[in-house]
Formats: sequence, C-alpha cells, structure tokens
Amino acid sequence: MKILIAFGTRPEAIKMAPVILELKKRKSIKTVICVTGQHKEMLQQVLSTFQIVPDFDLSIMKEGQTLFDITNAVLLQIKPVLEKEKPDLVLVHGDTSTTFSVALACYYLKIPVGHVEAGLRTYDIYSPFPEEFNRQAVSLISKYNFAPTELAKENLIQEKKDPSGIFVTGNTAIDALKYTVRPDFDSDDLIWAKNSRLLLLTAHRRENIGEPMHHIFKAIRRIVETFDDVKVIYPIHKNPIVRSIAEAEFAGNERIRLIEPLDVVEFHNYMAHSYFILTDSGGVQEEAPSLGKPVLVLREVTERPEGISAGTLRIVGTSEAGVFKAAKELLENRNEYEKMSKAKNPYGDGFAAVRIANILCGDLK
Repeated sequence: MKILIAFGTRPEAIKMAPVILELKKRKSIKTVICVTGQHKEMLQQVLSTFQIVPDFDLSIMKEGQTLFDITNAVLLQIKPVLEKEKPDLVLVHGDTSTTFSVALACYYLKIPVGHVEAGLRTYDIYSPFPEEFNRQAVSLISKYNFAPTELAKENLIQEKKDPSGIFVTGNTAIDALKYTVRPDFDSDDLIWAKNSRLLLLTAHRRENIGEPMHHIFKAIRRIVETFDDVKVIYPIHKNPIVRSIAEAEFAGNERIRLIEPLDVVEFHNYMAHSYFILTDSGGVQEEAPSLGKPVLVLREVTERPEGISAGTLRIVGTSEAGVFKAAKELLENRNEYEKMSKAKNPYGDGFAAVRIANILCGDLK
C-alpha cells in the first residue's frame, strides 16, 4: 500500500517527522513525501534534522505570498503529483493552508485523506485565522481522523463524523521531543541567559499583528524592567511587520535578545532551559508541558482547552496589563509556578506515531 504524506510548514514537519520515520519501518507501506514549501528555510531545517528527503518539492513560497497564492499554488501543483503516484491514502497535518489545499485536491480526485491532529476547535472561524476554518474543512473530507485527545474526539463525534474513523493517538509533537531534547545542549544564547530566569517568547500569529503585538511587547519590556533576574529570548518570525514592531518596542533593552528563527533541535532545547514560555503558537502549548514549563498563551481563545483544564496553560490575552499581571504572578508566586510546571501533560506519552502506523497497517491491507 502507498501513503503519500504532504506538508509545507515548519510546525507540520516537526509533527509529521515521527510519523514518517515510523511508517518507513513498516514493510507493508510505501511512503511518499511531498513538501509544498509553504515555509522554505524553516522547513528545510526540520527535514535536515530528521534526515527526511522529500520525493516531491512544490517550492510554492514567494515573497509577499497571500492565502490566495498559497491555496491556488498548492491545489494546482499537487494535482499532477497525486495523479502520478495514485496513493491509497494521503496524510495531512493540522490546520495550515497546505493542509486544506491538499485535502481539497484529494477530495476532487476521490483519494482518501488521513488527518493527523484532528478535532481541535475554537468554533470561531476567524480565531485563529485561517486555521480554524482549515481544520474544520479538512474534517469534512477525512476518512481517518487521528485525534490527539478525548476532547478532540468528542468534537468530531458531535459534528457527526464517523466514529469508526476516529482514533485517539496523543499528539505527535510529544514524540518529536524524544529525538531533539539533549541534556548536554548549550549555546551562546543560553550562556548569556545563565544565572537568570529565562523567558522564551514566540509571537507571529496574524490576528496579533498590529496593536495587540505592540501591547504584548510593551508588557514583556515592563516585565524585564521590573525583575532584574529575568532575560527574554525571542526567536523572531521572518514577517517584516513583526520585526518592525519588535525592534520598535524592544530597542535598547540589553536583557531582551532578538534572534533569528531556531531550528527544531535548538528551539526544543531553549524551551527545556526556559523558566516559562509566552506564546501565541499552537504547538508550543503541547510541547512545553512535557518539559515541565508553564505556558502563558498570548491569545483570547485556544483550540487546546485540555491544557487549560490540566493547568499547564493559561490564556492571558494580548493586553499589556493582562500579560504583565500573569507573568508577574508566575515570577513572584512559587506555588502558582509549581502548580503549572508539575501539572500532567494531557497531550500524550510520546507514542502517537506508533499508534497511527499500527492503525494504518491494520486497515490498509
């Protein structure tokens, strides 16, 4: 049986790498890898780390690309690949424009789709944008829904998806940490942050760009100015608007270090060395709890409410006052910090990829 795995962004690659490595061990499955190149440099970093060589690279990325450009390019360029390979199943991940476009192409060609990380929901199609629409649309198409948690499964069942095609596997993000986190890891940045409480920041989400991001960054600067033992590392997104906001708000502060995007090994190890994490990312909300790191979510809503219920995550919004107050509490209140850092991670045990491979090998005979 032939499975084609398609992805295009750095987060997708990180989470699909364990699935690819596991499927390649299975003699009954021929695995074909197609990357769209929705991200370029950041995607290549992950492929190199996991020693994954794509069979097809659509290289769609261009300067100033819009959602129209991405969707159109993927849809048109994946068609001849699917027609040539004729896979028995196509695996996609999560909620990117690549995921939506590939799934739509498969629907047009009547090729079954398997959706890894299925069932996450906010039920607001503009938050996060366009991810919430993408993942709901892919669920309409998918034959196999690999849900990371019971709650994600329940979302799919409530939407009348076929229960026989829904499987709770855990999240493959946790699997990836087994390949990347190293006890002897060090870097110039971590040496710089030694003997400080290191806060790791990621911020790039579309709905935060503009005034919300200014407020977030003002709060972070205020945190550093309030606590002498705090330093911040921000692997800054390539988006020029994000960079201009960060440079405006953080200029002149020597305890806030803006660095270029990290590869997956570096980023996971920076997480492991941090005190806590401030992020508007999705994947970080799953990864950090496995490392015992509290996460302050710089958003108004999250599609990962399991982390809120478990106590590993806290939604703090994007106002300067809200972000500052939440960070200040974790820096001053050791009991609150311990409560979050020791909460059980609800996103899996590191064997999601094995479960997905077992299901597919049992079903695709």
